[in-house]
Amino acid sequence: MVTKNQILHRENDKPIVWDAYFKADRIKKPLVIFCHGYKGFKDWGSWGLVAEMFSNQNLFFVKFNFSHNGGTVEKPIDFPDLDAFSKNNYTKELTDLDDILNFIVSENSQYKNEIDNSNITLIGHSRGGGISIIKASEDSRITKLITWASVSDYGTRFGTKDEVNEWQKKGVKYVLNGRTKQQMPHLYQFYKDFQINQVRLNIKNATKKLDIPFLIIHAKGDPSVKFDEAENLQLWNPKSELYEIEGSDHVFDASHPWKNNKLPKTLNLVVVKSIDFIK
Repeated sequence: MVTKNQILHRENDKPIVWDAYFKADRIKKPLVIFCHGYKGFKDWGSWGLVAEMFSNQNLFFVKFNFSHNGGTVEKPIDFPDLDAFSKNNYTKELTDLDDILNFIVSENSQYKNEIDNSNITLIGHSRGGGISIIKASEDSRITKLITWASVSDYGTRFGTKDEVNEWQKKGVKYVLNGRTKQQMPHLYQFYKDFQINQVRLNIKNATKKLDIPFLIIHAKGDPSVKFDEAENLQLWNPKSELYEIEGSDHVFDASHPWKNNKLPKTLNLVVVKSIDFIK
């Protein structure tokens, strides 16, 4: 069963659009929550096929859009709301993840007969990997963690001191989206929020704190997030498992839009490995 584009309304914040993939048999299943990355969204490329594979293995799979990722309730694909995108930051994404998790495992959830609340895995891709690591280090409900092409540090991604000073002066900086050709704005609040919360947002410290099974999957040929970031994560948490993919890229040979009804071989391998790890 697939329930698409459900809306989690929140009193003082933007709504979260989310999907659930599961077999509706009233048997409690492990819950898997997937966090997309930077300039990502829940319906990117082949994430739908990925969700189906998890669901077919009797897992309750949830994917969602971070509330300020640039999508809207009406248009959850791509980035029609660049104003929201400009106001995004890491702490907002951690709040989003907490809110979606609380909602799904609550006593009032319409899915409570389908979900085993004692078996919860987070999967994070790229920037979403960092969010998942921090969340797993803070929340004892998370029982397993998987990262796909995860970053290992947020602080190094803001640019040089001169670039940050220029950003502060102008109040906004723009990043070109190569696919949509949009100039995507980041308000300086993004950096300020990181500075204020940098102890919490330290992925290294969060990784060291983890005391749950942790699988790190990363392609050696990833041009966007270098393989040594995966090696960092394993170094900081030696009990973790690092699964190296030879060659490939940041999205394991997928692309957007994905018109094939099968996953690329590499991403299929990533999903199979992840399901085995959960089970």
